[in-house]
Amino acid sequence: MKSTLITVVSAGLALTIFSSCEREVKLFNGKDLQGWASFEAETETPPAQPVFSVKDGCIHVSGTPNGYLRTERKYTDYELLLEWRWTDGRKDSGIYNRLQDGDKVWPTGVQLQLRESDFGYFFSGVPLEGVVPTRNYRKPPLCEGDPEKPDGEWNSVRIVCNGTHMAAYVNDVLVNEAVCEATEGYIGIQSEGGAMDFRNIRIKPL
Repeated sequence: MKSTLITVVSAGLALTIFSSCEREVKLFNGKDLQGWASFEAETETPPAQPVFSVKDGCIHVSGTPNGYLRTERKYTDYELLLEWRWTDGRKDSGIYNRLQDGDKVWPTGVQLQLRESDFGYFFSGVPLEGVVPTRNYRKPPLCEGDPEKPDGEWNSVRIVCNGTHMAAYVNDVLVNEAVCEATEGYIGIQSEGGAMDFRNIRIKPL
């Protein structure tokens, strides 16, 4: 009887773990850009390489011209998980959440800024509670210093979007949080001068 109980409990635990894993949704399949749409600024000279490409299981971002890659569908409440690394020195890029309709070079959404000089800022075209807009809504980071790893090493990101609340963690450090007006939108990664790689992009619906 005892061994039977252990078997049942073990099976139940395995089922719980499996169900939890099933809730995680991959946004990037590691092979191509299926499920993603890109937008780049028009230039007189065509870029020498694709702005967004897939190499060695990663999305490679050339950094020029400016633009972004976004999901083809919108999401509401979720936990976004991904990894990124700089491949040509730390320059400029960002991660978008709550992107709204209307593709343009500077889209309407909430960007977690990855640029070294203002790392961790929320730059937003969506109103942020308690933030007075200038050119856009800019909320300084909560963390002291820069939790990023040295160039070339992978950084982990976790961004939780739950209703109007958004919180961003980099390498397990809370870098910023805000209350924003938008409660759904696209998810995106930016091209703005810095070459970098992204991988393991996935969400956990809340």
